[in-house]
Amino acid sequence: MLKLDEIKKPIEQEIDSFEEKFKASMKSAVPLLDRITHYIVKRKGKQIRPMFVFFSASISGGITESTYHAATFVELLHTATLVHDDVVDNSFERRGFFSVNALWKNKIAVLVGDYLLAKGLLLSVNHNEFKQLKIVSDAMQQLSEGELLQMEKVRRMDISEDVYYEVIRKKTASLIASCCAAGATSAGADEKTVDLMYNFGEKIGIAFQIKDDLFDFGVDDVGKPKGIDIKEKKVTLPLIYALNNAKSGEKKKMINLVKNHNEEPEKINAIIDFVKSSGGLAYAEEQMFKYQEEAFKILSQFPESDSRTGLENLVRFTTERNK
Repeated sequence: MLKLDEIKKPIEQEIDSFEEKFKASMKSAVPLLDRITHYIVKRKGKQIRPMFVFFSASISGGITESTYHAATFVELLHTATLVHDDVVDNSFERRGFFSVNALWKNKIAVLVGDYLLAKGLLLSVNHNEFKQLKIVSDAMQQLSEGELLQMEKVRRMDISEDVYYEVIRKKTASLIASCCAAGATSAGADEKTVDLMYNFGEKIGIAFQIKDDLFDFGVDDVGKPKGIDIKEKKVTLPLIYALNNAKSGEKKKMINLVKNHNEEPEKINAIIDFVKSSGGLAYAEEQMFKYQEEAFKILSQFPESDSRTGLENLVRFTTERNK
């Protein structure tokens, strides 16, 4: 499998430039805020979303100064959601390091998230990037709706595949779709191309989330620790498939384990074994590759280029990554 460093080579210079602009965009006159944002930047993730922005711009007309605004805007908002998520989930770790709320407590973490959100909005307004503002703001609205829809359904444990896809389309795919659409917009692409790139991003965003679902069941013994989603009572695609294909008595038993015994290691292992033996993992993987293929079909409408190859490799990375 290709590594991210190899995939980003065609846009390596642009990503390096973006990282400097991203750091500058978080600057504040408040020393405490500067310390916290410096801590966040030092522990940055894989930069997958900015890469989608730059490759999408490149394939849609070319990278411009507006592309840097789009990538910075998306990353500011994404970082804000991660800071807020850690507060909501009462999580004290992010990417192997202490989360902001673990070090500075919830009140400060919420305010930092709000600050990053405001910086992103101001960046767009100050540079008259109103099309980008609409695209990314719509994604943020969908993300919030997706989280709340998931919380509602988790309580009732009645989630169907259709509802699952609605949740992940809003909660995960909308942000990657906005990266691709904002990238195309920054290149001056027409509406048809922007829509095409949005649909591409949505497909790969869904595949990305299904891959995360599979990690929870210990696929390849890497990625997220086993059973984290089960402990949080998140109903994922492998579990949905297993429950929908189980006999009534077994289904009730498994729902009871998820709802009432989700902290007990032996019960978590029983749920994982149930999903594996029911074919839930194989089914989810099949669906993941289906969305990957649909993303490839969209890309095939663009001429061959380093940018198209870069996007194809980035798609493969999202479905073949081991963490």
